[in-house]
Amino acid sequence: MKIIKNIPVGGDHKLPILTDLFFLENSQPKPVVIFCHGYKGFKDWGPWNLVAAHFAQQGFFFLKFNFSHNGLTSENLLDFTDLEAFGNNNFIKELDDLQSVINWISNSLNFKNEADIHRISLIGHSRGGGIAVLKASEESRIKKVISWAGVSDFGVRFPSGEILSEWQNKGIVYITNTRTNQQLPHYFQFYTTFMENADRLSIRKAVERLEIPYLIVQGEKDENVILKEALNLHSWNKKSELFTVPDAGHTFNCSHPYEFDYFISELEPLIKASLSFLNKPEG
Repeated sequence: MKIIKNIPVGGDHKLPILTDLFFLENSQPKPVVIFCHGYKGFKDWGPWNLVAAHFAQQGFFFLKFNFSHNGLTSENLLDFTDLEAFGNNNFIKELDDLQSVINWISNSLNFKNEADIHRISLIGHSRGGGIAVLKASEESRIKKVISWAGVSDFGVRFPSGEILSEWQNKGIVYITNTRTNQQLPHYFQFYTTFMENADRLSIRKAVERLEIPYLIVQGEKDENVILKEALNLHSWNKKSELFTVPDAGHTFNCSHPYEFDYFISELEPLIKASLSFLNKPEG
């Protein structure tokens, strides 16, 4: 298997988009899968490297990347050290980053014999699921999309009332990263950028517009993105498929670091369902 890590892909927002590729190097173009990590996530979190390798072994050209403003750097790929970047991240930047990655792999001559750019699918976890669906609804090169514990509404996650006013007055709010106990900043631009682009960032409208195959995978014991969100997503697109994992939480019971060389019992059904979906004929 060919694994190429931390390729700096250029984007629209100054910081590089660090990208990993996993594929069997056999000069046979393979369907491309692009994976989007979630909030406070990163491309090397938990089992994502194991997942990438498995998809590659199953005949896919698997690409995963760090959003440019997720707070990690090429010098430190596992910890949030660029808090200024993290605080200046927003949904539009993430959509732009994903577009840059799609453009990059579609135009790259280095992988033209390995990547079938006419068969690109997106997978996103949590917030990344929302980003993947939004991009799939506006990018004709995307042929399939999968959300793993994907959010159904960005707007409801913002505060209101006094908390929102305090955020506006101070210009910054801090969120605790429970894994590292860091205080991660969000500048008020995060909210204003959302409000200025609320129509484009409506996941419901994006899901309703989708005309490509769409798989929703949800853990039934997810406390961060509850089952109702997956049911909403499914109800907004009658052609979508819903697959639930009974005992799985938000990360399908995985944590970082992931210390196994196999898929735990709550993660394995997610992988099998996703591969089965991707292997179905597109027609």
